[in-house]
Amino acid sequence: MPILAQLGFEVRPLYCEMDGRFPNHHPDPTIEANFTDLRAAVRADRAEIGLSLDGDADRLGVVDSRGRIVWGDQLMILFAREILKEVRARPSSRRSRPPRRCTTTFTAHGGRAIMWKVGHSLIKSKMKEEHAVLAGEMSGHLFFAHRYLGFDDAVYAAVRLCEMLSLADTTLAEHVDTLPRTFNTPEIRVEVAEEVKFDLVRRATDWFRARHEIVDVDGVRVLFPDGWG
Repeated sequence: MPILAQLGFEVRPLYCEMDGRFPNHHPDPTIEANFTDLRAAVRADRAEIGLSLDGDADRLGVVDSRGRIVWGDQLMILFAREILKEVRARPSSRRSRPPRRCTTTFTAHGGRAIMWKVGHSLIKSKMKEEHAVLAGEMSGHLFFAHRYLGFDDAVYAAVRLCEMLSLADTTLAEHVDTLPRTFNTPEIRVEVAEEVKFDLVRRATDWFRARHEIVDVDGVRVLFPDGWG
């Protein structure tokens, strides 16, 4: 990204030519296979960080110097820690399916976490309602209302991440080492006809509600003693 070079960072571009056919791979930062070349480049160049944008640059993917993908909820934790040093006791709005570690981190650093529906328009409205300073989704959407305008801009998020790293002696990999260790599956997506999908979610919600504790802010989140689905 030219803006990072202008800010003084040493940048090696990778697949930055505009081509809507996506000849290298689909630009989706939620799919691990799409990080293969970025991981290899980070290791080969001994870079501290690898940054990946989706097609319209509103979702951010990140790789640390060890080739580990830093997922959306992990980025939320890192950004929340930094922002809450400046802004205390104001809410951080987030999507409906992040792990409990987000809530724990926000609370420990003086913030308040809000679980809300997926979708950038819904999140932006909720941020305004709650005066939230930060929001995000596992998909890589990161919304900053702290020193910014309150919408999801992956270029801005990348710059904020580089700023955080440049102002301290801690590397991204060292930051990631401090995050709670959890285990999760990739998203499993099942194609469903448009005319039945809402009824299917309603039926699933009713079925799980009768058997488990659930959260139904958006779809259904089923809570188990050792995790959730």
